[in-house]
Amino acid sequence: MEKFFLIITVCAIIMVAPGVSKLVRTPVVVVEIFLGLFAGYLGLLYDDETLKLVAKFGFVYLMFLAGLEINLKLVKIIKATLALNVILYFISLYSISALVCWLFNLGITYFVALPIFSLGMIMMLIKEYGKDEPWLNLALSIGVVGEVISILALTLFSGWIEYGFNIQFFLSILTIISVIVVSILGLRISYILFWWFPELKNFLIPDSHDDRYNQDIRFSISTLLILVSIMLVLKIDVVLGAFAAGLFFKMFFNQKHELLEKIESFGFGFFVPIFFIYTGSTVKLDMINLEILQHALFIMVTIICIRLISSYLSFYKYLKFKQTTLFALSDSMPLTFMVAIAMLSFNYGLITQEEYFSFIIASMVDGLFLMILIRKFYRFFKLEKTNL
Repeated sequence: MEKFFLIITVCAIIMVAPGVSKLVRTPVVVVEIFLGLFAGYLGLLYDDETLKLVAKFGFVYLMFLAGLEINLKLVKIIKATLALNVILYFISLYSISALVCWLFNLGITYFVALPIFSLGMIMMLIKEYGKDEPWLNLALSIGVVGEVISILALTLFSGWIEYGFNIQFFLSILTIISVIVVSILGLRISYILFWWFPELKNFLIPDSHDDRYNQDIRFSISTLLILVSIMLVLKIDVVLGAFAAGLFFKMFFNQKHELLEKIESFGFGFFVPIFFIYTGSTVKLDMINLEILQHALFIMVTIICIRLISSYLSFYKYLKFKQTTLFALSDSMPLTFMVAIAMLSFNYGLITQEEYFSFIIASMVDGLFLMILIRKFYRFFKLEKTNL
C-alpha cells in the first residue's frame, strides 16, 4: 500500500509541475526539485529502492540526451580556435580551487568537488532556451570536456579511497583511459562502416513510414542500456556509456528527426523529472541547522566565484561580458556529481555528516538559485538589447 501512495505522489508531481512552473514563472526543474523536497518532508516520498533505481535511470537518460544535443560544428570551432582558452579555463578552475582549499584548510574532497561538472542542469537550460544561444552552446561543449574530466576525477578519487596507491588503483586509471580510447575508435570505425555501407543505417533504423515495429526506439534504447551495462561491469560511472550512446546517434542518425523527438519527449516528459523529484526528496529538512546552511552558502558561493573568474580569464574576448556571465552561471550547477562525491566522502569518513548535508544543500540550492538567476539575467540582457 505504501508503494501505491509513492507512485501516486511521483506521478502527481510530474503532472502538476509544468502548470506550477507557468503559474509562478519558474523553470520546471526548480519546481520539480522543490515539490520533491516538500513531499519528502511530509513523508510522501521516502528512501525506496525502486524509486532510486528509476531516478538513476532518469539521470542516465539525461546524459544520453546530452550526447544527442552536442553541436559537432561548435566542437570543431572550439578545437580550431578556442583550444588554448579551454585549457586555460580548466587550469584556472583547478588552480583557484587548490588555492581556496589551502587558504581555508579544506580536505581533498573540496578540491575534487568545487571544480566538478555535470551536464544535467545544462540540459534543462537547453530545453528552456533552445540550442542557438552561443553561451549555452559553449557551455554544453565545455561541459562535455568537464564531464569527462569529472568522471576521471571521480574514478581516481573513489579508487584512491578504496584501494590507496596500489596496483588496483592504477588499473582503475588504465581502465577508464582505455574505455575513452575504445569509444573514440568505435565512433571512428562506425563512421567508416556507414560511409562504405550507407544502406546499413536504414536497416538498423528504417524511415518512419517503413518502421512498423518501432525499430528506432528498440535500437536506440537497447544501445543505451548495452553501453551502460558495459560501464557497470568495468566499474566506471555509467554517465560515460550513456553519453557515448547519445553521441553515436547524434553523429550517424541526426537526420532521423522523428526519432530524436521521440527520445527527447520520452525523457523530458517522464524519466528526467523523476530524477529531479527524487533529488529534492533526499534532503532532510528536520536535520538542518544554521551552521550547515552557512557552510552550504560558502560552498555555493565558491563554486560560482571560481567559475566566474575562470570564465572571464578564458572566454571574455570571445563572449564579452553578458554572455560570459551567462556561460559561467550555466556551468556552476554540478548537482549530480557533487552529490556523488559528497556521498562517497561521507561513507569513507573524509567529511562529517554536517559537511555532507552542506554539500547536498549547496548542490540543490545552487541549481535552484542559478536557474532563476539565469532566467532573470537572460531577460534583462534581452530587454537591454531591445532598448538600444
